[in-house]
Amino acid sequence: QVQLVELGGGSVQAGGSLRLSCASSGYTYSNYVMGWFRQAPGKEREGVAVITTDDNTNFANSVKGRFAISRGNANNTLYLQMNSLKPEDTAMYYCAADRRNSWHLWFGGGHNDIASWGQGTQVTVSS
Repeated sequence: QVQLVELGGGSVQAGGSLRLSCASSGYTYSNYVMGWFRQAPGKEREGVAVITTDDNTNFANSVKGRFAISRGNANNTLYLQMNSLKPEDTAMYYCAADRRNSWHLWFGGGHNDIASWGQGTQVTVSS
């Protein structure tokens, strides 16, 4: 059974940084595309960043140049380094895993089809 556990959320002032991590178990981590989503109150869940099995990355336009995604296949852990945080980055952040890599799945609103989700970790950025 796939398990994803996010850590590292918290509160920070605008301009600050946070690093999220997602510990994975129950599956062959290196065979899966991994990514981060976020959902703010009253808004749809949106894709933030994705990393493929061969370490290709893609980001939402709103976070390009500020966020970085990486994966440690040795320790089955996914990371999201968030720099220059803005109040609009405030949201619940979710780790996700799926074998498929499609723009629609990760950034085009198809996230309901994603195979596995973590429970989420809250990120709050104050101005």
